Amino acid sequence: MKKAILGFSLLLFAIQFSYAQNESAKQEIIELSKTKWLWMENKEADKLAELFDDKSVFVHMGGSWGKEREVNIIRSGGIWYKKADIHEVSVEIIDNTAILLNRITLLAEVGGNEVTNPFEVTEVYIKKADGWKLGSLSFTKLMGPGDR
Repeated sequence: MKKAILGFSLLLFAIQFSYAQNESAKQEIIELSKTKWLWMENKEADKLAELFDDKSVFVHMGGSWGKEREVNIIRSGGIWYKKADIHEVSVEIIDNTAILLNRITLLAEVGGNEVTNPFEVTEVYIKKADGWKLGSLSFTKLMGPGDR
């Protein structure tokens, strides 16, 4: 009987520990995403280049491309992510992959024109030996009442 109680207690502890680790990882990803938006706002291309995995992909309204082009676009000001107002955020962790969804209103300057758009942004992070790396950033424009 004592072994059964001990075994059950250890199982409960393991479940609680696993849950706490998962919640901690989710919070870490949320903070990393917020930091990424600040780096984008401040055109900190070198910091973003460290965060972006070498095989990362970026999907925008105007097309998709890899890390080098995204970093160069940010560095040159081709796209200036001036302000991302985050309205909702959620994170799911699957093994060594974190999927973050942000519902945002983005103020950006694209090709010299200031634009504001509502987006659902999908960010995929992969846990590597040296920390979390962004594997994908994808913008989906949201339609509001009266938009077509």
